[in-house]
Amino acid sequence: YKLFRSPDFSLLKYSTGHCIDLITGMHALVEKFRLDNKPKLLGEVIGLVKKNLDNPDCRRILSRSIHQKLSAAEVLSIAHFLRYKFKRSMLELIHAFAKIDAWRSMSEAAAKLQLHFPDFVESDTPVIEAESLYHILLPDPVPYSITLNDKNNFLFLTSANMAGKSTFIKSIGIAVYLAHTGMAVPAASMKLSLFDGLLSNINVTDNILKGESYFYNEVRRISDTVRRINDSRRWLILIDELFKGTNVQDAMKCSITVIEGLLKVKTSIFILSTHLYEIADNLKHHPGILFRYFETTIRDEKPVFHYKLKEGISNDRLGYLILKQSGVVEMLKEL
Repeated sequence: YKLFRSPDFSLLKYSTGHCIDLITGMHALVEKFRLDNKPKLLGEVIGLVKKNLDNPDCRRILSRSIHQKLSAAEVLSIAHFLRYKFKRSMLELIHAFAKIDAWRSMSEAAAKLQLHFPDFVESDTPVIEAESLYHILLPDPVPYSITLNDKNNFLFLTSANMAGKSTFIKSIGIAVYLAHTGMAVPAASMKLSLFDGLLSNINVTDNILKGESYFYNEVRRISDTVRRINDSRRWLILIDELFKGTNVQDAMKCSITVIEGLLKVKTSIFILSTHLYEIADNLKHHPGILFRYFETTIRDEKPVFHYKLKEGISNDRLGYLILKQSGVVEMLKEL
């Protein structure tokens, strides 16, 4: 076989060697985790590995020296065993290795990035309590602290352009998503309930081929959100810059209608950002809404962003100032 089907034999030898390495490595893991106080999930995986390795052929493979070369006959014999008797067990070993590798990566990331594991609380209504939460991709973030629950389940967020609204919304979404995957989160501490789903209305676009405008797709996204949250399940809803695709008067009227409708739902948490601070007066009488903003100041005709979440409503307008700072105004004058 080695002589007349050399390419096949080379592939067989290569694959068999890697399978032996996996079996040897998984056996070493079993020996390393003989402790009685193993975490439950790790204990289950180690038990599964131990069960799959408990057969005479595996013991014969493990008894070999790692430096001992395989003869052609041994390669064919072990390959036959792996292919026809150990295939299912090998797939389970690969799956177990993938789990352990993922857990190790999560642990190393949590330690390197100084993340903290959240606490899940049992609650019939959604809860998010975060201290010093930040966006995981920022090199020098300004942390936020926020509490949302059944009494205050709607966060109305205002501020000027570039002040940090979108970053804050994404920070919440990333932290909640990571928590539900079993990962540590970018926060000093975090308590939350289990959510049934997360819906975001952030990157809305038009569709020229379908003849769908930006505003039409905004309405479709909101319509889809309303249908989904009408099932008494717990959702986290993230909405960034509602109704940007229409004129200010229509945007204000549509926004008030949508927000007042969403406030009826107590089984979900809503975080919504907007430039339309004027509509806040129409919403202040609702008990379940929190008003927060990011402060900006002007220094030497330049905007200064503090990225600190504060209580209240922002009426800052910095669009023209940013346009001027970028040099566009001067370039237009020189045309």
